[in-house]
Amino acid sequence: MDTLLAQVMRVFGQAQPHHAYLFSNRRGTRLKVLVHDSFGVWPACRRLNQGRCQWAGGQGGVVLTRVQFDALVLGLLR
Repeated sequence: MDTLLAQVMRVFGQAQPHHAYLFSNRRGTRLKVLVHDSFGVWPACRRLNQGRCQWAGGQGGVVLTRVQFDALVLGLLR
């Protein structure tokens, strides 16, 4: 968790309350999420048994809609 939080700090300057930061491994089969709830940072992880996440190339962030984020967190992504 500390390594991921350090990446958030490096890219965004600080972790913003009520934001989530999503990371994946190179193959796109494992996801880690850091959620800042204004009191602290909570980690969560998910392994995709089918399919992969494909991100846009390059550095920076991807903005997800609430429906897309909920699908990831609830495991509905195929």
